[in-house]
Amino acid sequence: MHRIALSTARAPVAAAAAAAYYGSRPREAACDPQLVPHPERHDRRGELLFGVPKKGRLHEKIVGMLKGAGLEYKREARLDIAHCRDLPVSLVFLPAADIATYVGEGDVDMGITGEDIIAESEVDVIELMRLGMGKCRLSVQAPAGTTQDPRQLAGKRVVTSFPVLTKKYFASLENGEATKVKCISGSVEASCGLGLADGIVDLVETGTTMRAAGLEEVSVIMHTETVLIANPHSHHKELIELLRKRISGFITASRYMMVTYNVPRHLLHVARQITPGKKSPSIQPLEDEAWVAVSALVEKSKAATIMDSLEAAGATDILLSAIHSSRMGD
Repeated sequence: MHRIALSTARAPVAAAAAAAYYGSRPREAACDPQLVPHPERHDRRGELLFGVPKKGRLHEKIVGMLKGAGLEYKREARLDIAHCRDLPVSLVFLPAADIATYVGEGDVDMGITGEDIIAESEVDVIELMRLGMGKCRLSVQAPAGTTQDPRQLAGKRVVTSFPVLTKKYFASLENGEATKVKCISGSVEASCGLGLADGIVDLVETGTTMRAAGLEEVSVIMHTETVLIANPHSHHKELIELLRKRISGFITASRYMMVTYNVPRHLLHVARQITPGKKSPSIQPLEDEAWVAVSALVEKSKAATIMDSLEAAGATDILLSAIHSSRMGD
């Protein structure tokens, strides 16, 4: 893990976080501790707050990942907070663009957001791990055939949802006249076609939306993906590490499968090359001393090809099993 530290004058968000956190409980429960879920924990102010995107293209994947990591909860309709059943953790559902600020300001102990949002928010957070989803790039774009170098847009009109990063990027390219950066919240790709901009700065994943708007990529400002972050001053360091291990274990389990097979001992060296495992395969002797049993982790995307190769190498009784979760000691 590493720490991302960027200085800025940050707007306070404590009041909003407190309102979302404590305001989510029914009024009766706030007055009567017997009505609060988890009667053994009457005061929730000691719980870890975990910021989760409340909507968007990655919301369902993230919710599935959290449940796969053992965070069991029930979210009531129209409420943006949910309390976990078996851990002193409360999930706070927030706009993805705000999560880095909530974590950086200390109101939320940890959260899930994009590296681009962290950089744009200029907050001090610890990046615990990359989650392998939401991979894209923040790039400078312009109408196709009009711009070959981003310096051609310096001093001109640029529209974006990332004004901080855009201004920093073009500041190093300007030669006298400042770039006119305008911030809008959505449909950035339409800005050039509607006469609002000479170029834009926006996220690109596949490029389909960009090309459909008649734009092309001029340069890349940064590559980004979804990450798990924490506040460096949180008092829940042990619980943060526990959650990191759980999420890491689920991600590993979702990427790998377990293959088990029997193979003649004299062909073991061939089979081990096919299934080296994540660290090393597990090998056990069989009652027939001429044979051994092997278990190894294999990447899910390569599992079928590996089974074919094992069969061709002389292995038998080849079985492939799904993994629901894991702890790999990392």
